[in-house]
Amino acid sequence: MKELRPEERLIVAADYSPKDFGGTDGVEKMVLKLGHEIGNLGVYIKINSALRATGYGLIRELHNLGLKVLADLKLVDIPNTMKTDGEFLAEFKPEMLTVMCCAGIDGMNAVQKVVGENTEVLGVTILTSLNEEECQGIFTCSTKAGVLRFARMAKLAGLGSLILAPKEVEVVKDRFELMLRLNTPGVRPEWHIAGEDDQAKARILTPRKAILAGADRMVMGRPIVKADNPRDAVTRTLDEIEQALAELAKKGE
Repeated sequence: MKELRPEERLIVAADYSPKDFGGTDGVEKMVLKLGHEIGNLGVYIKINSALRATGYGLIRELHNLGLKVLADLKLVDIPNTMKTDGEFLAEFKPEMLTVMCCAGIDGMNAVQKVVGENTEVLGVTILTSLNEEECQGIFTCSTKAGVLRFARMAKLAGLGSLILAPKEVEVVKDRFELMLRLNTPGVRPEWHIAGEDDQAKARILTPRKAILAGADRMVMGRPIVKADNPRDAVTRTLDEIEQALAELAKKGE
């Protein structure tokens, strides 16, 4: 797989509630405002609910601001409908797109085929909001077993990437036969948690911890979108990513 540059490893989650920003129009303005502030830094911007509400044209607007786009739609349906979804999205060429692994091999494969090489399709394994009991109830297995099962399905479907919780990164990374890019949410930069106590820090995955654990990309929202200066927050986070990559390279020598 192509080596990723530091900026290609950061996905900024543009998650805004219409209740807080005056409805759909207000959210769209916030997403574009963020796009203006962090445009041309080479990072990805993740849009989901706003994309559903405003339409796929938002992808094109963000492209015009110099951003790469992750369309976090988590597509799940019968294969024919997923294929149609992919056909619509192919027109707008998001750099990345999410599908639910539980949609099955045929559905994931149908999307990957129609979007082609222009879009990297990421298979979402077990939602990070599910606990062990819920995972057993829905998938009749542990989260670890479920993630591995879905990772293998994604590989068979021709996907090259997964989205998974931080604690599952090492589980998949150890399976060399899978060779998938691993993208994880739940990451907070060291500069953001510097004022928190040691117990709180121990529960948080920093860019350094994520990269050393084997993550290829990290999804980060509030530390950046709620910062007084989102552009500065992005550049400071990229500095942490660069330092972690240097440490990883030194360990591999």
